[in-house]
Amino acid sequence: MRIAALLFAAAVFSSALVAAQTTPVVPLSIPTAIYTDPPADKAHPAAMDVLHIPTHGLLINGLIYQPAGAGPHPTLVICHGLPGNEKNLDLAQAVRRAGWNAVTFNYRGSWGSPGSFRFAQNIEDANAVLVYLRDPANATRLGVDPKRIAIAGHSMGGWVTAHVAAHDPALIGAILISAADMGALAENQPKAGVVAEMNGDMESLAGATAESMADEVIAHAKEYRFSGNVDGLGQIPLLVLSADDGLAPETDALVKGLTGNGSRKVTAIHVATDHSWSDHRIFLESTIITWLAALNQGQPR
Repeated sequence: MRIAALLFAAAVFSSALVAAQTTPVVPLSIPTAIYTDPPADKAHPAAMDVLHIPTHGLLINGLIYQPAGAGPHPTLVICHGLPGNEKNLDLAQAVRRAGWNAVTFNYRGSWGSPGSFRFAQNIEDANAVLVYLRDPANATRLGVDPKRIAIAGHSMGGWVTAHVAAHDPALIGAILISAADMGALAENQPKAGVVAEMNGDMESLAGATAESMADEVIAHAKEYRFSGNVDGLGQIPLLVLSADDGLAPETDALVKGLTGNGSRKVTAIHVATDHSWSDHRIFLESTIITWLAALNQGQPR
């Protein structure tokens, strides 16, 4: 475990590609934000606020978890997957204890946000969240430092994150958690298989069917692939976390493309766990908080 811990530290604090780790890993030290509440600040207490974020004529639902302290604070936007049963709210709370704002939101047509669900709109909605947070009035009201915003995404949310971050060099970093390449999903199996996969993910989605969702990813398979984002993603620090869920080959290919293209800003870690990181939540939170701390100090850049 000592060797594994050293590998972990090297992964977090350098921008070099790290060899895949396939056994449980214990960090050299678990950040105190994982297990300790920060001191209360009566003048600037920690809080949670409901957000209504404009996107293409509608207001989608969001939440901001605000840390104690005067701010403005760095901010992590977290994009959920398909349909988003795992929203990584434990990660949001840990990130807040580490002194960051954490923002979660629901795409159009998902989890009560108005509109109809479409994959392309998810990218638009994530961009709308960033526009909202960078608006001077909103940034001041919410204690957001618009120059210190990072984005993270799990599963399909990792796909959203890859597309958004590739076209937004103002972000200070991006995190992919068990990211799903939606273009590869469409290209690697017949339509019946795509429909079957979508059919298992229809909870809490409005205005879409498994057939319509499959048709969209098939029609746009090439443009939805991770590979089209290599140039853009190579410009910002990127943390790629993969698991034993069948999706690792696609993120491995993305990392290979980035390093082959000369990027020294990508850190990749593989852990033997499931798609939701069910038995590695502390490791997931510790890794991300430690990487964000280095990011906030400018180290991964």
